[in-house]
Parts: sequence; structure tokens; C-alpha cells
Amino acid sequence: MIEDTSTRIDVCPAAELTAGETRLFEAPDGAKIGVFNCDGSLYAIEDRCSHDDGPLAEGEFDASTCTVECPRHGSLFDLTSGRPKTLPAYQPVQTYPVTIEDDIVKLEVP
Repeated sequence: MIEDTSTRIDVCPAAELTAGETRLFEAPDGAKIGVFNCDGSLYAIEDRCSHDDGPLAEGEFDASTCTVECPRHGSLFDLTSGRPKTLPAYQPVQTYPVTIEDDIVKLEVP
């Protein structure tokens, strides 16, 4: 049997992460994670462009297409999968499960 070693961490009250909003969060291991609300669906990715480590959560977020653009070189990332949609990035970034429990946004981290 595979043991689940992930941890759920409170990010913020759900009311503070409305449609089109982003929240930057630091995991206990120091990893920075961007949490995005794409018109009611929540997604979380590591806040590090796979091309040159740029801060993705600082990039332009398009909630209607559920993408974020790296502010350094313009790679567009799909928030649902972490995969880049445009060059120069070609490697995906880590994604994390996000849930809402008792009106609190929770992030599942390893």
C-alpha cells in the first residue's frame, strides 16, 4: 500500500481568492507556490519558470484562458497542467492540488 505523505496547508479564506485573483504562498520547505482562481476553479503551480526561474506569479494572469505569462521572457504556462504553451520554456512546472474546506483554501504539498 502506498502511504500518502502530503500535507494540507491553509492558504487563505476562500473569500480572499475570488475569480481572477492570485495568491503567492510559501510552503514549509521554502518553495514558493502561486495559487490562481480561474473563474471559480483553483489551480496552484510552483512560482518558478522552467526556462530561467522567473517569478510566474508576478506575470500577467489571464483567468479566462487559465494561463500565466512569465514576466522575464514571455513563456505562457497552462495553469491546469503546468505545461508551457509557448517558448522559450519547454519543461512543465510542478502543480499542486487545491481544495476549499470550511471556506478555507487549502494547498496539498508533498
